Amino acid sequence: MSVLVVNTGSSSVKLSVIGADDETLASRDLEAPDGRVDVDAVAAAVEQLPDAAVAGHRVVHGGDETRPRVVDAALREHIDSLAMLAPLHQARALAGMDAVTRARPGLTSVACFDTAFHATLPAAARTYALPREWRDRHGLRRYGFHGLSHRWAARRALELAPGAQRIVSCHLGAGASLAAIADGRSVDTTMGFTPLEGIVMATRSGSVDPGLLTWLQHTAGVSAHELEDGLSHESGLLGLAGTADMRELLARDDADARLALDVYVHRLRAAVAAMAAALGGMDALVFTGGIGEHAAPIRARTVAGLGFLGAQVDPARNDAATSDTDVSASEGPVRTLVVTSREDLEIARQCRAAL
Repeated sequence: MSVLVVNTGSSSVKLSVIGADDETLASRDLEAPDGRVDVDAVAAAVEQLPDAAVAGHRVVHGGDETRPRVVDAALREHIDSLAMLAPLHQARALAGMDAVTRARPGLTSVACFDTAFHATLPAAARTYALPREWRDRHGLRRYGFHGLSHRWAARRALELAPGAQRIVSCHLGAGASLAAIADGRSVDTTMGFTPLEGIVMATRSGSVDPGLLTWLQHTAGVSAHELEDGLSHESGLLGLAGTADMRELLARDDADARLALDVYVHRLRAAVAAMAAALGGMDALVFTGGIGEHAAPIRARTVAGLGFLGAQVDPARNDAATSDTDVSASEGPVRTLVVTSREDLEIARQCRAAL
């Protein structure tokens, strides 16, 4: 069964047609400036791609959904109702569905949720220490995100390092999160109720003292709208150094760039250690996503502080790494892997399973 995959991200729309044997038959990448999805442009691009039996859509937040689902009016309403929890993504996923409907009327669409992989989080990892009334009334819990990428990373890690039961997956891109994966199941992750929690990202703050946020509102007079916009669009690497582009930061040599990289790596190392603690150690450390795959200095600096966990990289292997590569030092007990993120293949597989 061939699958048209529609992956609407923070700044792009990636289209691909995946054949029955997981081969890529065609692909198109479109820009989405400021996160706006041009439905007409996406529909025109879909019309130029080969026919497919089904369309699979990446949806960042699925709430309590635990498996891929055929899209109908009720599911669209559910996805839209979660927009406040993933403001950078939900509307874009719906726009992608609209584009496919316009280009290929009658083609079945399947929603594949980033949150679904983390449905296996144990109570200790998914529960916030908040008043029970708040948790029960509003469904406050940790959901986790980037599940499609983390699931794929775990699949490939087992192929590259057979027998690896405890995997720490680092999805590092414009958005970034880590997952602790035991025997293929997510047992902890860094993102929570929304994709803002966790490590430093391109324009997102990651975890911030909640007392600081209430201080900004009540003492500094920052409105809720300003707070939301600042945390999602003006923080992270952009807030630290004036750019969200890791390539630019690595090429610069000024105080702001050095601080941004130091903060980024500091938070990333701490998160790796936390995920390893949730697993009782780790057998494989996986780097994936745009930064994880292409920024060798970030991998080297991160692992340099993780020797106590058994992780080491070979400098030559790390610098030369391309797709799906073991960059471990030969004497290290933990395998350090670079895995190409293939959310498209994960979505295609989930669509076939759903149908």
